[in-house]
Amino acid sequence: MQINQGGCLCSAIRFRISGEPVFSSICHCSTCRRASAAPTVAWLTFDRGQVEILSGVPRTYRSSQGVVRQFCGTCGSQLSYESAESPTTIDITTASMDNPNLFPPTLETWVEHRVSWQIADQSRAQYPRSTR
Repeated sequence: MQINQGGCLCSAIRFRISGEPVFSSICHCSTCRRASAAPTVAWLTFDRGQVEILSGVPRTYRSSQGVVRQFCGTCGSQLSYESAESPTTIDITTASMDNPNLFPPTLETWVEHRVSWQIADQSRAQYPRSTR
């Protein structure tokens, strides 16, 4: 089983991932854009048992009904997304991984929210909204 690690910008929070993700995606939704101050966020979806916090305690923010985002309270790095609609999985920001190149995105979600100047990569599956 493949083991990978990641963490926040200041290294106050470190985590370990075991195995392969369920999904590797790019999200265009407006809340991800606002939370990251970027046009998209790349996410890796894992079963909750695959993710272990090694050090630090992430802060939480309820960004919408049934959604909790975790981030570093020191440097502000966005780390995870949890949805009540999918209680057995957790999304980890791909760019918070030590080696984000391991799991390139294969699909894009919420493309109906894409900013007009963000070009779609047609080699990836495109979902107008969520895959869930």
